[in-house]
Amino acid sequence: MAFSSFLGRVLFASVFILSAYQEFNAYGVDGGPAAKALRPKFDAFAQQVHSRVGFQLPDIDMKFLVAGAIALKGIGGIIFILGSSFGALLLLLHQLITTPILYDFYNYDSEDKEFIQLFIKFTQNMALFGALLFFVGMKNTIPRRQPKKKAPKTKTY
Repeated sequence: MAFSSFLGRVLFASVFILSAYQEFNAYGVDGGPAAKALRPKFDAFAQQVHSRVGFQLPDIDMKFLVAGAIALKGIGGIIFILGSSFGALLLLLHQLITTPILYDFYNYDSEDKEFIQLFIKFTQNMALFGALLFFVGMKNTIPRRQPKKKAPKTKTY
């Protein structure tokens, strides 16, 4: 049981770790292609937040957002493999921040081809988010093994 749990964590975290590795290799001095693709999506997200909530998001250099995403995915994935809830929380934070920005289906009409593709990716990431929440919940509800108490020896007189 312990091995299958470990193998499951390795396979699950490999999605995040390999993605972080790929983005790290393409990072360069300007954040790489991830930063270039993120800029218009972040601007659209900031506009949505400002129009609906009235809060202006600060102007952030995309290479710092990409570096933060790489760190959250890489470190969170490695710690998650070790079975820690903290690694799952780092991955949850990554999913919570990046999913609504990257998969902005809400900016498209429902008949657009992009809408369907982005909505599918959004729901897939929500499934990952749910699996991480499940892991954190199970980790906190499973009682830890208590050492067995030895029965007191009966005294013979």
